[in-house]
Amino acid sequence: MKVILNVALLCFFTAAASAQVVLKADGKSDAYALISKVLGGDACEVPDCGHPVKHITQQFDPQLKENVFVFNIHAKLDNDRCKSFDRQRLEIKTYGPSAAKLKGERNETVVYKWKFKLDSNFKAQPTFTHIHQIKAGDGDAGAPIITLTPRFGNPDKMEVIHTGASKASSQGKLTEVDLAPFKGTWVEVTEQLHYDTRGTYSISIKRVSDGKELLNYNNNNIDLWRDNTSFCRPKWGIYRSLKSPDYIRDETLRFADISIQEL
Repeated sequence: MKVILNVALLCFFTAAASAQVVLKADGKSDAYALISKVLGGDACEVPDCGHPVKHITQQFDPQLKENVFVFNIHAKLDNDRCKSFDRQRLEIKTYGPSAAKLKGERNETVVYKWKFKLDSNFKAQPTFTHIHQIKAGDGDAGAPIITLTPRFGNPDKMEVIHTGASKASSQGKLTEVDLAPFKGTWVEVTEQLHYDTRGTYSISIKRVSDGKELLNYNNNNIDLWRDNTSFCRPKWGIYRSLKSPDYIRDETLRFADISIQEL
């Protein structure tokens, strides 16, 4: 009996470990190739077609003491993949060609973890600059379900925003905190979603240097599923409007240790 139980526990924990995927910079590979190898397909949405430079590179970070991904967006030179010219997109993603363990299915609970660092002089704008999105992978896949959005104001804020399958199920701004403590320092995000029309959502963001929690939010009844959708997916990077040009500048955003784990 004891032997059978131990084998069952071993199988359980092995399966749990295998369901986690971690994307880490290695400091030597082409960043696009490394990201796509881990996330699947062509996982980088970059504006290289109109501005032929590498918009995602790698760099050693002295605070984390590891290599990180560096996202560089240019206010006057970049657009959205030569498809839209009123916005800019520099994001990485999971999507159709990604492995099943990287896709959030209905009634599945998924934990996303990552670290990011805004520049100390980062400029927020009154339109939109999303630095993280949760989107439907197909079906009603237009507007994001969840976004993490720095927003210009007095003072500037970091917002978490929700858009449901309908106007009635959309909860809008879920929470906001002052943006200032996020600037110039590494933070670590833990985000958990149970994907369903009556799903659950939580997000915690802590400063890496001292563990201080800068944002915490929980919701036990939130619409996290769209019509005709077979999976949901995360995105990280910079997706911003060009309709408020006085509020934007060339920006650098750093990411590290991106993890996807199905529970």
